[in-house]
Amino acid sequence: MTVLSRPIDLLWQTWRIGEMALTALWAYKLRSFFVVLGVALGIASLTVIVAAVDGAERKAMEIVKWFGPEAAFVLGGDIQSRAVGRRTLTLSYKDAQKLRESLPGAYLVVPMRGKGDVTVRYRGKSRQVPVIVGATAGYAEVWNWPLAEGRDFTEEDVQKGAKVGLMGDLVAEDLFGSESPVGHTIFVDQLPVQIVGRLSYRGATGGGGSSSVDDRVILPITTLTQRFNLDRKYFRALRVKFYAPENMKAHVANLRSLLRHLHNLQPGEPDDFSILTADEILKFLSMFKGGLVLFLGITALVAIIVGGFVLANLFYLSVTERRSEIGLKKAVGAPDWAILMQVLTESVFLSLAGAMLGVILGLSLGQLMAQLGVLEILISWKVFIFSTLAATFMGLVFGLRPARTAAGMPPIEALKGEH
Repeated sequence: MTVLSRPIDLLWQTWRIGEMALTALWAYKLRSFFVVLGVALGIASLTVIVAAVDGAERKAMEIVKWFGPEAAFVLGGDIQSRAVGRRTLTLSYKDAQKLRESLPGAYLVVPMRGKGDVTVRYRGKSRQVPVIVGATAGYAEVWNWPLAEGRDFTEEDVQKGAKVGLMGDLVAEDLFGSESPVGHTIFVDQLPVQIVGRLSYRGATGGGGSSSVDDRVILPITTLTQRFNLDRKYFRALRVKFYAPENMKAHVANLRSLLRHLHNLQPGEPDDFSILTADEILKFLSMFKGGLVLFLGITALVAIIVGGFVLANLFYLSVTERRSEIGLKKAVGAPDWAILMQVLTESVFLSLAGAMLGVILGLSLGQLMAQLGVLEILISWKVFIFSTLAATFMGLVFGLRPARTAAGMPPIEALKGEH
């Protein structure tokens, strides 16, 4: 009986402490509200950082998967140390041909260039497209981009400068709705173009800006060059796909060596081109993620500390105002640990309430920032776990000193209301 009575008695005392804590919090509703609000602001910051870091990680994995581990993307010019006025059109059609003929392990080489802000029209509808891309045969394949319908370019399309095109999903939806664009003729500026393929929805940004890769039209590079009177010797970028992606370091070394040879670069001269691979993109995104964690982490830490001090100060005030109540409880036999546990329980209860409000505020702010394109947000279980742990930590750490102050009050002085 004695063995069983102890845990039952402990449960009853815990229940009573919780009940008294809730009663006390309800009696001081306004002060409780300000404590909840202070904690909520700190937890909201933490919620944003956790959701933003998870979102950045997911986005990084999407970009790497989209880019492909077996490919390299070559840009004209040195993007790491580009000087003002330095030439960026350094890749030529001769380079592309030599890479096809001589680069070990490569099986697809697709040169590309673009023309920005072009209007496309179909019947009575028009759309300003951020970029019209010119490419050779194999554009969809080289970007691991499945066609929703239709076909890719052929070598004959490129050689003849055919007036055919591929259409991104957003453009197709805007101009054609539920109708298939394949086989229809649109106008790219004033050029009639027959759509031969529709690219599947990708949902990513590209081109170094915030525009979606789905918001574009792709033409044979010869067609784009002739129609818009672009440079016929050089292009902006090319993409190479390799067999055996596990040998990408060797592939990239061979690619760099061959391009330096073709560009007559001497030892010690910097590259006049830049090579990007999935590993390079992942390194950059990891650095970005680290900077994001540092910035948002400091912001969240400051907000949590401020919220904690608000909690501590208001609980000090509460303990001071409740001296008579605490003295009365001690006079009728309440032990110090029970007083301490009640105040700590009040602190944790308010912190958890603040956590719930903070998660709601944080997720709302995160969604707003995501819609504005400021951050990529991913809501996961981590948000709720970290918020709950942080709130409990705040309640215990910042509520401990006021709780010890309350527990250490001499009963007689507390009943007199003396300091």
